Amino acid sequence: MPQLAPVSTVDARTVLAAFKSRDMVGHMQALQRVADANGGNRASGTSGYEESARYVEEQLRAAGYAPVRQAFTFKEDGRRGKTVESFNILADTGGDAGHTVVVGAHLDSVQEGPGIDDNGSGVAAVLETARWMKEAGITPVNRVRFAFWGGEEDGLYGSQHYVDELSQAELSQTAVNLNVDMVASPNGVRSVHDGDGTDFGHAGPAGSKAIEDLFFRYFEENALPAETTPFDGGSDYDAFLSAGIPGGGLFTGDEKKKTQAQAQTYGGVAGKDLDPCYHEACDTIANTNPELLQEMSGALAYATVAYAMAKTG
Repeated sequence: MPQLAPVSTVDARTVLAAFKSRDMVGHMQALQRVADANGGNRASGTSGYEESARYVEEQLRAAGYAPVRQAFTFKEDGRRGKTVESFNILADTGGDAGHTVVVGAHLDSVQEGPGIDDNGSGVAAVLETARWMKEAGITPVNRVRFAFWGGEEDGLYGSQHYVDELSQAELSQTAVNLNVDMVASPNGVRSVHDGDGTDFGHAGPAGSKAIEDLFFRYFEENALPAETTPFDGGSDYDAFLSAGIPGGGLFTGDEKKKTQAQAQTYGGVAGKDLDPCYHEACDTIANTNPELLQEMSGALAYATVAYAMAKTG
């Protein structure tokens, strides 16, 4: 499989400026309203998930996409649990399907809360990347597939189902996976997955370092400090990496405590969780950092366009 060499056809500072005025917060507020109206959560298999999905589909259609649902089932709490019916949402740009760039975020929350940082923030970033590309008149050379995964909180079921369903040809045509899972942590940091494993020892497939480098270029050009985070198997990139597809992504932190060094670099409170409401009822719209979300959403958009316009290297 020839690897894509990402091409920066947009200026990193211009992208950040554009995302400072985009309405990611509006999407998180909409998902908060959905949770409030549906028993306080948006978990897979619930009315809250269905309503979240309808919101995402409406936003995509309004931007000129034709979203489709990919259904799957899984057993809640392992083999003995009840069968849950869920689905992913997929929406494609034009461009060469032989080099498909999958840009994804999980749409479901845990049962315990509304999941606005985890992962309404990632959903907002992917939605606004999709909308911005249409509005900016960017015509991808390579097809971008925007994906909103179900069943992540129960065991990464939606993304695993997606990868399992790919034919051998489709697997070889999947160029990269970009993943965003929690990008508005209230006491967060800017982190990028360690594609080459030099910091944490878990390297992604060949091509993953190029994704890491691309994200760091965006942050450097915007004079924003950033650091690496390990591929620990904890999000939807896992199925892609296991299938040999290069992966990367963005993360602002969960229940780990902010170090003194991180507090000096990013602000915030040392010794306090990066997201004190991780997987809890208090993961509401109040539990988010809108400025951090703007910066991370811009990073996703920058990398998405670089792969959408990439040449085979």
